[in-house]
Amino acid sequence: MSEAHSAPANATEYIKHHLTFLTPDEVGHTGFHLDTFWIALVLGLLFVGIFALVARRASVDKPGRLQCLVEIIIEMVDTQIKDAFHGKSKVIAPLSLTIFCWVFLMNAMDFLPVDLLPWIASHVFGIHYLRVVPTADVNQTFAMSLSVMFLIMGFSIGAKGLGGYTKELFTAPFHASGPIGTLILAPVNFAFQLLELLAKPISLALRLFGNMYAGELIFILIALLPWGAQWLLGGPWAIFHILVVTLQAFVFMMLTIVYLSLAVEDH
Repeated sequence: MSEAHSAPANATEYIKHHLTFLTPDEVGHTGFHLDTFWIALVLGLLFVGIFALVARRASVDKPGRLQCLVEIIIEMVDTQIKDAFHGKSKVIAPLSLTIFCWVFLMNAMDFLPVDLLPWIASHVFGIHYLRVVPTADVNQTFAMSLSVMFLIMGFSIGAKGLGGYTKELFTAPFHASGPIGTLILAPVNFAFQLLELLAKPISLALRLFGNMYAGELIFILIALLPWGAQWLLGGPWAIFHILVVTLQAFVFMMLTIVYLSLAVEDH
């Protein structure tokens, strides 16, 4: 075995090893993050598969536990949409459901033992580096938040038309009477609109990334402790982290709904 594939020699090497991404050259510092991509893809397919299976086997008379859980999630998402989204769209419901479930599943990878999947990847597939929480990768959270930003633009154009959306970019939030005043304020309005548009995906991405990265790091630090201390500290932290995992998925979904609702409304 080469030096790059040797076991971590100390706590510092252990932490660095668990915070290194799998890339095509396995260097772990540059390039495409294969672990983030494949784990996120598998979890997305898992979500679609489970919901499709429940939909096919749905029963009105004798609903199973899984069906009841799915119905609770759908009802929760539907309630939030009715309360926060004031437009009409066939996309908002499946989009919100997908965001909540997908982000929750990616966050929930934090509950697996720190060394479990990396050990399997190393001994079965010969993969040395593996990070198992996609939302602890800022590239993943920014990819999702940028998708939301493009949806905001698309919803705005769909509701107001390209001309109406363009006009709003240069005439809001500050209004002026007369063409000269409007022309003077146009650069200021556009700067504020651009700042508002960019602030939304940045806040979405960094909020999710920061919380999940911190949780991942704490689990890694707990794994360095003696066996007894791992159970003593890991159990309570895992229980508390259930709230963090669920809350972050809910917040990402809710902010997406609110942003899209604002996009279809006039200033």
